[in-house]
Amino acid sequence: MTRIEIPRSLSTSSIPICVTIAGSDSGGGAGIQADLKTFSALGVYGASVITAITAQNTKAVTAVHDVPADIVTAQIDAVFSDLAVDAVKIGMLSVPETIEAVAAGLVHFGKPIVLDPVMVAKSGDRLLSPEAVSTLRERLLPHATLLTPNLPEAACLLDCEVAENEAQAIEQGKALLAMGAGAVLMKGGHAQDGGNCTDLLIRDGVPPFRLTAPRIATRNTHGTGCTLSSAIAAGLAKGLSMEEAFAVAHSYLQGAIISADRLHVGSGNGPVHHFHAMWS
Repeated sequence: MTRIEIPRSLSTSSIPICVTIAGSDSGGGAGIQADLKTFSALGVYGASVITAITAQNTKAVTAVHDVPADIVTAQIDAVFSDLAVDAVKIGMLSVPETIEAVAAGLVHFGKPIVLDPVMVAKSGDRLLSPEAVSTLRERLLPHATLLTPNLPEAACLLDCEVAENEAQAIEQGKALLAMGAGAVLMKGGHAQDGGNCTDLLIRDGVPPFRLTAPRIATRNTHGTGCTLSSAIAAGLAKGLSMEEAFAVAHSYLQGAIISADRLHVGSGNGPVHHFHAMWS
């Protein structure tokens, strides 16, 4: 029998592991599904803790069922008691009980946590109650190695107006740092900045690190926020610095958006192409 040698790079001991704690998107474009696709595309093993089940497609969300907090806790216990997790990405947490369960489960984690505060719908409607926002701000935000709000979400966390320019975005990012986040990525997709989109990585003691990219003319942008935050988590799991992980994730997302129209999924706002570098 011929012996098959497993390349060192593929040995189980060297595979970084990320866990996504988020809601399930039945349409496959965002949430848990987008996170796991992103992890796989970037060479990271993905595990999951599902916090909510949504009925949705490219056109609408028609139902949401929050997973009971004790089941969320049981998933965290099961995954973290067995897997050597290198980084965590947190997405949709819609009720205070779930936020409390996640905060309690990660209190002793001690490795990178990327918190994407899914709080405001594209319509501008707030997805979380004031109580849930307060719980997220007080219980989970201080555990975040990186917080990745878009401009409306940052305003919601700070209970202020949405930033209208880069100076205001930087100011709000620093205010979120003061709340306990290790670093803040102010995503500029909602900014009125002509044909460009600028994201700002804000940390204490260093100037903001900005990456700018042209806006892509496509309506297939479902899951961009989930994809960016999970791509950063994948980079951190690999041992990249925050700046390196952000740069790699930013480039990956741009490729996924540019290639989105190669996919023909649904009749509404379709997903980005997570496997753009792999599929012909």
